[in-house]
Amino acid sequence: MNTRVLVLLSLFMGIGAVLHFIIPPFFYGMKPDMLLSMMFLGIMLFPRLKYTLVVSMAAAFISALTTQTPGGQIANVIDKPITGLLFLGLLLLIQNRLNNTFSVPVLTAVGTMISGSIFLTAALYIVGLMDGAFPILFVSIVLPAAVLNTAFMMIVYPIVQNILKQTQLTTI
Repeated sequence: MNTRVLVLLSLFMGIGAVLHFIIPPFFYGMKPDMLLSMMFLGIMLFPRLKYTLVVSMAAAFISALTTQTPGGQIANVIDKPITGLLFLGLLLLIQNRLNNTFSVPVLTAVGTMISGSIFLTAALYIVGLMDGAFPILFVSIVLPAAVLNTAFMMIVYPIVQNILKQTQLTTI
């Protein structure tokens, strides 16, 4: 593993942790996961399995430490690695078929919905509220988070990609 890439991924995780911590909760302590968008950014810039595993596990534990959702600690540890691997698979599947202006927002929205589904299923199962709460929470938390993460990624991804090209970090 390249040390420069790991440092950059840890910087993304640090920024994501701050964003995750300061975003106010929407509904029962649940809030959009901005750390997730930084995890997606790291996976998009360095689409390798070893980096995906590292950044997914780091995101899982940081999210678990900063969550306010009942049952969210275990749900985050379950959610982030699975989401990271699925996101990498989707990215590799469409990487050379679509241009980045289309694939980045679509992948971010789909990845956020996958993550939200896994997180809600795990958290609701742990807390014991599986009776009809999933659709309400999906619409009120996951869909707004997908919109927010997609808008954030549409702004941040081209900027970071341009910076990395100028510093020649993407050739690593």
